Amino acid sequence: MNHRIPEYTLNDGLKVPAIGFGTYSLKGAEGVKSIVSALEVGYRLIDTAYNYENEATVGKAIKQSSVAREELLISSKLPGRYHDYNKALVAIEESLYRADLDYYDLYLIHWPNPKQGKYVEAWQALIEAKKRGYIRSIGVSNFLPEHNERLIKETGVAPSLNQIELHPFFDQAEQRKKDSEHGIVNESWSPIGRGNDAVQDVVKDEKILRIAEAHGKTGTQVILRWHTQLGSIPIPKAGSFQHQKENIDIFDFELSEQEMEVVSSFNRQDGRLWGQDPSEYEEF
Repeated sequence: MNHRIPEYTLNDGLKVPAIGFGTYSLKGAEGVKSIVSALEVGYRLIDTAYNYENEATVGKAIKQSSVAREELLISSKLPGRYHDYNKALVAIEESLYRADLDYYDLYLIHWPNPKQGKYVEAWQALIEAKKRGYIRSIGVSNFLPEHNERLIKETGVAPSLNQIELHPFFDQAEQRKKDSEHGIVNESWSPIGRGNDAVQDVVKDEKILRIAEAHGKTGTQVILRWHTQLGSIPIPKAGSFQHQKENIDIFDFELSEQEMEVVSSFNRQDGRLWGQDPSEYEEF
């Protein structure tokens, strides 16, 4: 397995790996075990959120792991109910206490909640939290181009990263283009496109399996490699050691332009799996 993971340099200078580990729903002793396993496999970017209610699980795994804290990049997210400036700062402090960390490497606004209209205030709090040393790099999640443009216009600070729903059914080409123009790196949540029973399992599609066979890889590895070649950081979740190894072992082959087009051909006009349109959807 190739452990040499490429890195991106964010617009504020922070270097982050080209693949991360998602922790949604990983909790308790089993969650700790899975995250420790992921760290031992080679993951260094770990994604959590205040609303996942597992920041303490992540923190416990860090303590149990043999990997030094300074080698890790830990990311969490601010929930919508704390978009008020003062509440946001307290919530970030609480995030740190939960995980028993002195700082987060990345902290994101989880959703813009545009109907509430306070995401700029929340962004100002993240800017202040970075100045206080709570956070090394600040970004957003599920922000549309107009949301990011407003942040930049009103504060002069562009997010370093935007975590978005991105998978073969929803390739987010326009979003990625707009973010790139501001030097914003994308991160892909739900990168394999699973979770909705009404959606086909793309990793088992014959076209994907033919590509996988040509490279001696699995369908999942093909999809994750597609993300990295698009320039987005996938953050797959995997509970088992075997799947964790499989997901990270994607940097010893390259998809051709034609193979990239095959994966992208699954794209739909609105391929969001749960109908969570950031212009309407709100998360608290």
